[in-house]
Amino acid sequence: MTRDEFLKRLRRGLEGMSPEAIADAIGDYEAHFDAAREDGRSEAEVAEALGDPGRLARELRLEAGIKRWEEVRSPSSATNAVIAFLGLGAIDILVLLPILLPAIGVIIGLYAALLALFIAGGVMLVTGPFSGLTVGPAIGFVFGGLGMMSAAVAFGALLSIVAIWLVNGLLWFGRLHYRVIEPAIKSDRSAQ
Repeated sequence: MTRDEFLKRLRRGLEGMSPEAIADAIGDYEAHFDAAREDGRSEAEVAEALGDPGRLARELRLEAGIKRWEEVRSPSSATNAVIAFLGLGAIDILVLLPILLPAIGVIIGLYAALLALFIAGGVMLVTGPFSGLTVGPAIGFVFGGLGMMSAAVAFGALLSIVAIWLVNGLLWFGRLHYRVIEPAIKSDRSAQ
């Protein structure tokens, strides 16, 4: 494989990342090819030693996803990191899916239940004073609504902590996966 073919495949694998991140990654590998050429190595030798550009792109996407998640903890950064992990550990996903899918389903279900509890509390809070009840039950409705809304917010915060913990655990597993297979990849490259 030539340098241009390698870089073209790497660039194709990085599509979807920010243009700056793609330029940084491509620049690093161009510099690697340049340094190897100065050492007298051919483009084919360097490309072979670097391995599959598609695999490198998946690893770079995972690292970028983890870095973004560590910088900005948002649902979109979590989604990007998880998708990058899915791209890297395709085989491990078959093992993780039976555990991961129910956990994601439970979290989504709990968020839906908490949203329903919050809305129900809001309805009680607003309709309580206008329901035609005497003062005591009407105040009970108001405080009951406030309590339900507060409970929904508190449990939502706790659920968010659990969801963040789940994403962190998944990314930790992704890094562990990469660290476990990285020596094997490097030994394959050095043996070639």
